[in-house]
Amino acid sequence: MCNMTFEETSGENSSERMESVPKALEEVLSSALPQGCITVGVYEAAKSLNADPDNVVLCLLATDDEEDVALQIHFTLIQAFCCENDINILRVSNMRRLAEILGGMKSGGEPIDLHCVLVTNPQSSLWKDPALSKVTRFCRESRCLDQWVPVINLPDR
Repeated sequence: MCNMTFEETSGENSSERMESVPKALEEVLSSALPQGCITVGVYEAAKSLNADPDNVVLCLLATDDEEDVALQIHFTLIQAFCCENDINILRVSNMRRLAEILGGMKSGGEPIDLHCVLVTNPQSSLWKDPALSKVTRFCRESRCLDQWVPVINLPDR
């Protein structure tokens, strides 16, 4: 059910929200990382989604290259799964910044696949985190506007 006023869906409030959501997303990732609530990689994310979709609170799809057809097919399947299981999903641009937020995670010297990042249900207080609430509200409002996979641009620092 989408009960939003005109002021909530347009104007300054909308642009203000667009600036604050990337910051909130950074906060969510920064607080989820030390708790072990981050799953990275398309394959690892698919396994996690299949094993326990109720444990996933947010799915991020990130790419700076829209030409990779295989990746777009994976994204389409993950998006469909997330929509069917009521998992909030965001498209994130600026993979370099995403890698910085996640600490430049490396595995054996190789860059980790950050094309898909899941935030899972933490055991502590992340559920009550205002940043997660802000991101969740943004996703819900975007769905009300028929933007099922809204795009967030992570600003450089």
